[in-house]
Amino acid sequence: MPRFEPHPDRRPALIAGASSGIGAATAETLAALGYPVALGARRVDLCAELAAKINANGGEAWAGRLDVTDRASVDEFVTGAQAALGTAEIVVSGAGDLRFGKVHEMDPDDFAAQVNVHLLGVQRLIHRVVPGMVERQRGDFVMISSDTAVQPRPRSGAYPAAKSAVEAMARQMWMELEGTGVRASLVRPGPTMTGMGTDTTAEIITPVLADWVRFGFARHSEMLKARNLASAIAAVVSAPRGAHIQLTEVQPEARVQDPRSAS
Repeated sequence: MPRFEPHPDRRPALIAGASSGIGAATAETLAALGYPVALGARRVDLCAELAAKINANGGEAWAGRLDVTDRASVDEFVTGAQAALGTAEIVVSGAGDLRFGKVHEMDPDDFAAQVNVHLLGVQRLIHRVVPGMVERQRGDFVMISSDTAVQPRPRSGAYPAAKSAVEAMARQMWMELEGTGVRASLVRPGPTMTGMGTDTTAEIITPVLADWVRFGFARHSEMLKARNLASAIAAVVSAPRGAHIQLTEVQPEARVQDPRSAS
């Protein structure tokens, strides 16, 4: 029978994209469960506010600037986080934004910028943190994907392509990390109410939504909340040694209907 050493009691978690949305909710959820959390994003002021709130509530948090498109920024953030909280046992890679557009109409530089954030940014974090996890024979690296990776939506620009590539990268890592004690995991959200893409103008979003309805992407009007994804992430990283939750898809639950209205 294989023997699995338990995780250490102290498991610092580094969260990319922690200034809002899923990242912020994950930071609060993990902190409430006793994990020290390092909050990273370009909007470091929002990370600092959240870290202060967590610390005031009895948790342990540190905030630093993080731009996943910049290798030096990734290194500085990880170095600072580990100096403040200890060696990273968990990384949640959720940094990103969304720009709408048709593939053939999107400026190639804008397309490349999205891939840089959503795919290359993840690999920069992997390259910086995972080798140390392999050396210690433990660690969790969680990548936030999207259901658009398996069912792309029109006018979503580079987002589905980048998320599809992230999932391919994760499946490759499952093979490459097998037997190392390091668990790479995917959390795949369905439609989620976050700030990503909400700065889009009505002129852009109106045809987007029309096309989504046209191709059947609006079965019901409910959307996930960031805290729903945070709960899923907490479950993934809390799994005991010997269990590897590789892929978790979370979809919004439709509103419960009155049976009388369905007749």
